[in-house]
Amino acid sequence: MALFLPISPAVALSATAANPTMDFAACTGRLSALMEHQWIVDPPASERTRQQRARMIDLLEATMHPADGRAVLNRRVEAKTAQALLLTRARNGSHPRDAAQAGRLSERALSACLSLLLS
Repeated sequence: MALFLPISPAVALSATAANPTMDFAACTGRLSALMEHQWIVDPPASERTRQQRARMIDLLEATMHPADGRAVLNRRVEAKTAQALLLTRARNGSHPRDAAQAGRLSERALSACLSLLLS
């Protein structure tokens, strides 16, 4: 039986160079979800994530055109929601394969975001 995650691949998967502002927005949302998840499961780790999120916000603000504010906010919310769903499924999934898949997708998305901070 195939298990599907009801999320948009554009939101869940890695960032691209096509639109850096929207990539930074998505990553800000993903890091926000991770930080909130860590408040519950690993409070000390949330401080490191908060710092990474702050750096991502700096990148977002540096590249964002003011007219794109609504689209940027929408992208942040979509990515945060998708990431929170993945984190919840990875931690609380009732099917081991679904939980493992959610964990891999979550890690892949977050790794792509963190690589933007290192480049």
